[in-house]
Amino acid sequence: MTAEPIVLTAAEARVLGALMEKEATTPEYYPLSLNALVNACNQKSNREPVMTLDEAEVRQALHGLEELRLAGPSRTAEGRVTKYEHTVGEAFNFSRAEAALVCVLLLRGPQTPGELRGRTERMHRFEEIGDVLAGLEKLMQREQPLATVLPRQPGARESRYAHLLSGAVEAGSFAAAGSVGESTGSDERVEALEREVAELRREVAALQQKIDGLFGN
Repeated sequence: MTAEPIVLTAAEARVLGALMEKEATTPEYYPLSLNALVNACNQKSNREPVMTLDEAEVRQALHGLEELRLAGPSRTAEGRVTKYEHTVGEAFNFSRAEAALVCVLLLRGPQTPGELRGRTERMHRFEEIGDVLAGLEKLMQREQPLATVLPRQPGARESRYAHLLSGAVEAGSFAAAGSVGESTGSDERVEALEREVAELRREVAALQQKIDGLFGN
């Protein structure tokens, strides 16, 4: 890892998060071509805020990440089209839990442990909220802290956590993020309901297996 503290631009943070996400969720399409990476950065789902980066901005972000030894052209991809990959594992030696948390924080900004648990499920399954908190604690205790807990918003039940790869999180920017979160509250409720439905389906499937076992004997 570089000796100086890492401070990513917004574009660099989005590019790095997109590379980490696609490696974990669609490994068959990873490393990514420049066009695929632009599309991943500008997704309208699972992104906060939604961005509209062009190829030149993504190239510039990749150049910055390469200087920090966090991403660059793939060393293993074949073919004439240049593809790109991250090297976060070499830089930070993350566990899968830590990598999932950093990835989602890079892509979606400050979040509660409950939100992080639901949104990291495709990358790493946290069995309990305590496991999420343990992962966040490890990130906060690093030599260069990579996460921080933010002041709880008035009326909020949980504190939010943010990554520190783009430097310290200002109180003003946190307040702005909170107002955006309020406007998308219906989306958060839908996500929570989807997680509950998925959990219920797993429980029903487990019960069905037990019933089949009893009547199958």
